[in-house]
Amino acid sequence: MTDTPTRTGRFDPASMLAQLSRGDERLIHVHRVSAREAVTAPWPDWVDPTVYAAWSGRGITHLWRHQAEVAALAREGRHAVCATGTASGKSLGYLLPVLSALAEGTAAPTGRGATALYLAPTKALAGDQLSGLESLALPGVRCATYDGDTAPEERRWIRDHAHYVLTNPDLVHHSLLPGHPQWAPFLRALRFVVVDECHVYRGVFGAHVSAVLRRLLRVAARYRARPTVLLASATVADPAGHASRLVGQDVVAVTEDASPREATTFGLWEPPLTTEGTRRSAVAETADLLADLVVRDVQTVAFARSRVGVEVVAQAARRGLEPVDAGLARRVAAYRGGYLPEERRELEEQLRSRTLLGLAATTALELGIDIEGLDAALLAGWPGTRASFWQQAGRAGRSGAESLAVLVAGDDPLDTYLVHHPEAIFRAPVESSVIDPANPQVLAPHLAAAAAELPLTEEDTAWFGPSVPELAEALVAGGVLRRRPKGWYWARPDRAADHVRLRGIGQQVRIVDSGTGGVLGTVDEPRAPSVVHTGAVYVHQGQPYVVTGLDLSDGSALVVPGDPGWSTQARSVSEFVVTGVREEVAWGPVRLHLGSVRVTSQVTSFLRRLPSGEVIGEHPLDLPPSSLDTSAVWWTIPEAELARAGVEEGDVPGALHAAEHASIGLLPLIATCDRWDIGGVSTALHPDTGLPTVMVYDGYPGGAGFAERGFHRAAEWLTATLQAIDSCGCATGCPSCVQSPKCGNGNNPLDKAGAAAVLRHVLLGTPPDATGP
Repeated sequence: MTDTPTRTGRFDPASMLAQLSRGDERLIHVHRVSAREAVTAPWPDWVDPTVYAAWSGRGITHLWRHQAEVAALAREGRHAVCATGTASGKSLGYLLPVLSALAEGTAAPTGRGATALYLAPTKALAGDQLSGLESLALPGVRCATYDGDTAPEERRWIRDHAHYVLTNPDLVHHSLLPGHPQWAPFLRALRFVVVDECHVYRGVFGAHVSAVLRRLLRVAARYRARPTVLLASATVADPAGHASRLVGQDVVAVTEDASPREATTFGLWEPPLTTEGTRRSAVAETADLLADLVVRDVQTVAFARSRVGVEVVAQAARRGLEPVDAGLARRVAAYRGGYLPEERRELEEQLRSRTLLGLAATTALELGIDIEGLDAALLAGWPGTRASFWQQAGRAGRSGAESLAVLVAGDDPLDTYLVHHPEAIFRAPVESSVIDPANPQVLAPHLAAAAAELPLTEEDTAWFGPSVPELAEALVAGGVLRRRPKGWYWARPDRAADHVRLRGIGQQVRIVDSGTGGVLGTVDEPRAPSVVHTGAVYVHQGQPYVVTGLDLSDGSALVVPGDPGWSTQARSVSEFVVTGVREEVAWGPVRLHLGSVRVTSQVTSFLRRLPSGEVIGEHPLDLPPSSLDTSAVWWTIPEAELARAGVEEGDVPGALHAAEHASIGLLPLIATCDRWDIGGVSTALHPDTGLPTVMVYDGYPGGAGFAERGFHRAAEWLTATLQAIDSCGCATGCPSCVQSPKCGNGNNPLDKAGAAAVLRHVLLGTPPDATGP
């Protein structure tokens, strides 16, 4: 950090970026997004006078055109999704029809009046929406949040009296739907369901939420209610298609953003290589940039991908500011999930008042919480999707001034590729959200839950699709449902909803401090053997712990605090069995496949490493194997072709292994996933294919659509993988190209040059204009 005077006058992002880079090679690319003019529309004449008075009192006397379009569709009873930019006022578009209906209902002489349900992916967002609604002070309209923190007596009052209930899909699944008779008056009057930030609902989580929404609409129909569903997202490709898949009905999209927006300057930033040949971490580099911006009086939010990363960024930035100005150091804070609601509210207010100049945050601040006036946004590593990239960058510049956004590349093949190929960010649309509501691994348990709510019948194919009878009979065979002449019924004494976890498949393993009994955190069961095995070093908010025992049957791992002076890395073996081929295509001698596989993995040992990276021991583990039936994309190449590519026989395992790692790292470029959502295996000779094989598979039972996207855009995917390897400046391979943070074999063997040669040869057989099979 440099000791630089604070800025004065209007913020100039381009000049600030030049000051930060100081002419060195870390600033790879600069991109400017021009300002946008507003297009207005008059207020509809049907808006309730009290609703108009509340907003006009704030000086809002006209609408942006997209707000008026969404409001008109909703008023007509048509499902609609508003997919316009960050800070474009989407909330007002859906609130006009919703609040007008509620206000009209409260004026009725008898009855409860209309009701509405708002679903948010986070409690923070629902709380922020409630604050905005309460500030409108609409006479007679009762709004309330209903979440895991709501006391039982408050829940009863909300069921009986609230008009607008703000909650999340989890509470709808676990509380409202199983107890729908208690919600009968609310459901009977249900006019609108609002689904905010709907781009979050993708992959397996999206399939779960889709099933919950369909169950909700089905139960509402039981009470003769046909609510209109309104969805909103700043960043989603094919919004009509995505929303229609979520809801199970046709949804109209409004996509032309008519709100004004000042220009944004983007910088793509690559940390330098260290003397050891590795790249400086994105977290450390972002902390320095945050301190540099704060000392220049630039109000900045810095996004990190983990809670620990957020705390490290904030702590390092404060440490860098202390020698310059201790007062400035106190104006930097962290913001993440796990904080108490009152802590988050206080931080948000300090941002609004500029008491805070720097904030390190997780994606908890990415969504539509109303924070205005930020000058800059820093992204410590690629956030996973272009959708999140634009969301996070859009947190700055919300007060009508120009803004700055800087992506700091992490040690990852995708980050390396993107900062050197800016067109892949700025000239490409946001990703199409992969969602498969018909995934039987997800749908079957939801059908069981639906049967517990109301008997399941063949007519329910209208809600859940044509596979209802087949899946219901499978549930009967498993003793979950009972077949009767009028349909399928829940056959067990426990609650059906308790068997479905919306945010993952499988149980959570609790990480417990054996001294205090307190739960430090959780980890998904499939990852537990590699993360919290006996002897593992587990870091929580900067504090190291050593795992003393893992009990998968009990779902717990016991830890003790202490720093042993080393880190640990699990090693595992994996094998896959091809259980079916759905599609395949020939690229010359190379064949590309999409199909079903069974992946069996077993953690067999762990390494102890000193901070220098030196391995000081390997220790065996006795853990059970785990199997996963899922979807995969794989390619095979004859041994003779590997020889033609210049890869000698002894180098084949390392070349294929490196190609596998890099392919996993680049699949998120074209599929809406994270590298932790997918896995891979490679082998010089597989018994099912009889050839050298590289595979990438979905890390979820039944698949999540990621491998399928890779198959259909394989040429683009593997070309980008090759470019990422070629553009990395390391000599023999590093985390920015072919090393993987989750490799079960300790990143050994790896052959960077061999991987590039193999991929180059694989791509020779593609047609010149191919983008995929």
